Amino acid sequence: MLIAADKFKGSLTAVQVAERVTAGLRRVVPDLTVEALPVADGGDGTVDAAVAAGFERREVRVAGPLGQEVTAAFALRGETAVVEMAEASGLQRLPAGVFAPLTASTYGSGELLRAALDAGARTIVFGVGGSATTDGGAGMLAALGARFLDEDGEPVTPGGGGLADVARTDLSGLDPRLSSVELVLASDVDNPLTGPKGAPAVYGPQKGASPDDVDTLDAALAHFAKVLQDEVGPRAAEYAASPGAGAAGGIGYGALLLGARFRPGIEVMLDVLGFAPALERATLVITGEGSLDEQTLHGKAPAGVAAAARARGKDVIAVCGRLALPAEALERAGIRQAYPLTSVEPDVARCIAEAGPILQDVAERIARDRLL
Repeated sequence: MLIAADKFKGSLTAVQVAERVTAGLRRVVPDLTVEALPVADGGDGTVDAAVAAGFERREVRVAGPLGQEVTAAFALRGETAVVEMAEASGLQRLPAGVFAPLTASTYGSGELLRAALDAGARTIVFGVGGSATTDGGAGMLAALGARFLDEDGEPVTPGGGGLADVARTDLSGLDPRLSSVELVLASDVDNPLTGPKGAPAVYGPQKGASPDDVDTLDAALAHFAKVLQDEVGPRAAEYAASPGAGAAGGIGYGALLLGARFRPGIEVMLDVLGFAPALERATLVITGEGSLDEQTLHGKAPAGVAAAARARGKDVIAVCGRLALPAEALERAGIRQAYPLTSVEPDVARCIAEAGPILQDVAERIARDRLL
């Protein structure tokens, strides 16, 4: 039995999901062999998943999205690092109820990348998602040595709003180690930088951006990309239109400027975590996340796990807090059946507050259905 589930956001980490499912299964089959491989798709929880798979957790002090110092972590094994931008620049780093759509910066994410370089990483998996920022990765690039100057030759203010004032860019000071590192941009979204499907329009409102803020940010990012053409040529526009450029408030764009290769986050993480050999050992796979819905089908962890398992002829079932997909959609995704917490406890508020014990009950039901 292989448990390869993502977190139940706001209730359980991926590690806790695996622990609770294991406990529930063993209530019914005490000697059951269970292998747990918590997974993530590049968003928040990615470092925790890597640590659970045997990576070493490293902590550093970096700038949060508003410039305040925070303790952020990355994961390291040998010469491979897993860096999660949300650790430094995620929404969870903002004070409760506070948003800063125009001024939040990814500077701390650049500091995290630099810490991974300092630790000897030659391959960096850069998981992006859950950001508080919409600065096109400008803060990250600045932390790595780039300069973005206004008409007076002064650095522009942090955040996406300040990019409207960029008159000149200078990437000559970028950390030279970046040229010899494999940087993988791991994301579950393929939005471009700007436009109707760009970072400000699609994700800005989630970060507190008003309609006027969205317009301001979209124009500022477009201007940023245009000014960059003076230094990097047509690539600046090509990258802005590329899939993944709009990931995590446009930090994907900054990563592409650094030479990153864009890959779906769950595919990258399954490779890094050693999913293939674990899958070979499994007879049944349990995956899941907090909500199985339409978004799940577009690159989220359970869909990636199910696709990989189906390719190897393995049966997959899912656990979730909430199920919003019909049986035929699950089947197309490679999931035989889903077991939501609401099948045991109809009260959604209780499912969120008491997710752990309820998930154990769900796992017990799975064991009775599938293992006896």
